[in-house]
Amino acid sequence: MPEALTTNRDIFSISRLNMEVRNALENSFPLLWIAGEISNLATPASGHLYFSLKDAQAQVRAALFRAKRPHLRFQPQNGQQVLVRARVTLYEPRGDFQLLIEQMEMAGEGILRQQVEALRQRLQTEGLFDTSKKKRIPTHATTIGVMTSTSGAALHDVLTVLRRRNPLARVLVYPVTVQGASAAAEMTRMLAIIAARQECDLLLVTRGGGSFEDLMPFNDEQLVRALAKLPLPTISAIGHEVDTTLCDYVADQRAATPSAAAELASSDQRELLQQLAQARQQLVRLLQRLLQRQMQTLDYLRKRLDNRSPQQALQQMRQALTQSQRQLHRLIHAGFSQSHLALRHAQQRLQLQNPGQRIHAQQTALWQWRSMLLQVMQRQLAVKKNALAQSLGPLQTLSPLATLERGYSIAFDSKHQAIRDARQVVRGDKLHLRFAQGQAHCTVDDVDV
Repeated sequence: MPEALTTNRDIFSISRLNMEVRNALENSFPLLWIAGEISNLATPASGHLYFSLKDAQAQVRAALFRAKRPHLRFQPQNGQQVLVRARVTLYEPRGDFQLLIEQMEMAGEGILRQQVEALRQRLQTEGLFDTSKKKRIPTHATTIGVMTSTSGAALHDVLTVLRRRNPLARVLVYPVTVQGASAAAEMTRMLAIIAARQECDLLLVTRGGGSFEDLMPFNDEQLVRALAKLPLPTISAIGHEVDTTLCDYVADQRAATPSAAAELASSDQRELLQQLAQARQQLVRLLQRLLQRQMQTLDYLRKRLDNRSPQQALQQMRQALTQSQRQLHRLIHAGFSQSHLALRHAQQRLQLQNPGQRIHAQQTALWQWRSMLLQVMQRQLAVKKNALAQSLGPLQTLSPLATLERGYSIAFDSKHQAIRDARQVVRGDKLHLRFAQGQAHCTVDDVDV
C-alpha cells in the first residue's frame, strides 16, 4: 500500500517548481509601473544594473539589462526615488523573486507620465487615435511642410534627407518654439495658420531628443486636438525612438527620428526614375503587343476585304481575260504556222508542176550560155586585137602621119591635091598645110625652083 501511494504522487523538482512559479508570475502580472527607492546598486563589468527597489515596509530585487541602459536619461544612484516599468518574474537558479525593468525614470517625471497617461486614455476613449481616422501619406508629395524649431538639429536632418532623396520637392518651414511653457500654444496657433493656407501636401511635426519634461508641450491637449483636426496628412518625429508623445498617437504616421520622417515624406528620386524606366519599358511592351495585334487584325480585315472587293474581282477577271488572250494568241499562231507550212509545201509542189518554172530554168540556162558566148567572143576579140596591133606596127612606120609626127607637114592645093613639087604652085596660090596636129591656110609669096 505505501508503495502504491508513492507511485501515484506528482513530485516536483526544484527546477520544475521554480519554472512553474516563474510562469505563473509572468502570466498573472502585466507590465507594471512601480515607485520605490534604489538601494544596494551594483554595476558589474557586464553592463547590467542590479539593485533593490524598496519603500518603508518592503523591498524587491530588480535588474535592468545593458540593452536598456542607453534609454536612461539619468545616472542611477542609491537613495534615488524612481518610477519603473517592469515585469514580475522569478530568477530560477536561485529562486529569487525579482523585477525585470523595461523603463526607469525619476519619480517627479512619473507624476507627469501619470497625467499624460490619463489624458491619453481619455482621448483614446473619444476615438481621437482611431486608425480609421488616419489619413494616407502621399507617395509623391510636391510640397512638404516642416513645423519645428529653426535652431534645432532636427530641421537640418530633415532638409538634408529631402535634398538628397527628392530635390524637386518644395519645402515650407513653419518656425515654432518646441520647448517651454509657451511652446504648445504657439504650435497650436501655427497649425491653424497651416490649415488656413492649405499650401502643403504633407506636414512634418518634429524636434530633437530631450527629457520627458522637454517633450511635454507635445502632450498638450489643445495641440493634440488641433493636430487631429488638421485637414492634411501628418508625420510626427518627436524626440528619440523610445519617446512617445500624444502628438505621435494622433498623427497619421509616426517616425522614430526626424531623418526617418523625411524618408517617409519623400520618395527617392532614384527609385522614381527606376520606376519610371520600368513603367516606360512596360508601356513600350504593351504598345508593341497592342500594335502587333492591331496589325494582325488589319491584315485579316484587308484579306477579307480583298476577297470581297469589286476591284479584286475585276482584277481576277482581268487576269483571266489576259490568260485567255494569251491562249488565243498561241492557238492562232499555232494555226497560222501550220497553215503557212502547208502553203509552203503546196507552193513547192506547184512550183514543180509550174511551166513558168521550166521557162525560168531555160532562161537561166540561156543566160549561162550567153555569158559563156560573150566570154568566148571577148577572148577571140582580144586575140584579133593583138594580131591587128602586131600588123599595124610596120604600117605605122610607113604612115604619113608618123612622118608628120616627126615634124613634117603636107601641103595641099585648093583641090586638095598633095603638092610634091614647087613647080606645081605659083605666086598667089592658096595652100593648105596639114600638120600632125591641126591645119594652116597660107598664101604663096614666092616660089624657088
